[in-house]
Formats: sequence, structure tokens, C-alpha cells
Amino acid sequence: MRGEPSCPKCGGRVRAPGLFADTWQCDAHGPVYPLQPVVPPSVEALEVVVRRAQVPAWMPWPLPVGWLFTGVAYAGDDRSGGRATAVACSGPGPLGGIGELILVAEELGVGLGARYAGIDGPDPGPFMSVDKPPHTKVLAAGRPTPMWHVTRTPDDRAVFAGEACGLWLWAIVWPEQSGLLMYDELVLTDLRDAGAEVELVPCGALTPRILS
Repeated sequence: MRGEPSCPKCGGRVRAPGLFADTWQCDAHGPVYPLQPVVPPSVEALEVVVRRAQVPAWMPWPLPVGWLFTGVAYAGDDRSGGRATAVACSGPGPLGGIGELILVAEELGVGLGARYAGIDGPDPGPFMSVDKPPHTKVLAAGRPTPMWHVTRTPDDRAVFAGEACGLWLWAIVWPEQSGLLMYDELVLTDLRDAGAEVELVPCGALTPRILS
């Protein structure tokens, strides 16, 4: 588990603002919003991210039967607030075995979703056929939200992306066949609006997916 901020695009080390730059810097990607260290999943960890988030923190709510919250991360700092959030859940896959889902909300160019998707980012636009009908829809904060399949991703995962609340929404699912979950009228709640219900979120063990 990393104990210091890292680049949301590549996981590399970042330099804090200082005399010569007023933003966090990655040697490979220049100015970035730093990905903060990931801590084991708990209601308290979730509340910290939700409180700092300037973008939605999406979670399927209610969670599918047997699913648990298994990790949360955000990119940003005390000055900027969270400009990208990632919430992970795990549970029984639609075709058996264990499925894992990471939902990312982010501003344009942050690059966290592309990192989990396994593509050269930072944004999904070049990898989506938005001139064609969406592959599926989710209900995000009460609004039908079209999602397109993201191409050129590793074979072990299914990736979908769209726009919700004026920001990118990514859904990355492992293994690839568990992507069927996205065709099951998934209902997403922005945890910033969940209030005391956040305390009811069932927590599991930290997924290594959110560390990768």
C-alpha cells in the first residue's frame, strides 16, 4: 500500500508544490492532481473521500445482493479537493465466481479512469463510438445515463464510459464476462447525497484492483 501521493495516470512519484511550481508534478505527465494513498475500506474512509470530493462518488445503491464495498480512492489535495473519485465493490458475478467493479467520476484530463481501464488516456473519448447508440444505460443520480463500451482495453476486463453530471463516468469490471452486470439496470447513487445512509455500507476486504 503506497504511503505517499502518486500520479493518477501512471502511479509514479509526484513532487509537491514548491518554489518552482504551484501544482503537483509528475516527471512523465507534468501537472497532476495527486492520487492520495489508499487505506483499507471502512465507513470512515468513505466519509473522508465523500467530504473532500468535488465530483460525485458513485456507488451502486442498494448494492447487488452479496456485494460489498471494497475500496475508495481520490485524486486531489487539501487545496483542490477531490477532482476524481474511485469506488470499488466486489461480489458474486453474473456468471459465477467473484466480480469486481470500480466506478470512477472525474474531471476532464485527470486520467484516473484510463489508468484503471488500462488504456492510454487520459480520457475515454477516442475509444468510444458515441456516433452509435449506447451499449447500455445506468441510472445515475436519478438520470438515465448512456454508457458506451471502451475499446482497446486489456482482455481481463470490461470497460464502459459515459457522462454524468457533466463529468466522465467510468465503469471497469473484472473479469470481462462480469460486464453483464452493466446490462442489469444498475442504479448509481452519488454518496455525497446519501447522508446517514453511508453508515449502512457493508465493507469487505481491500481489493488489489484499486491499488494497481
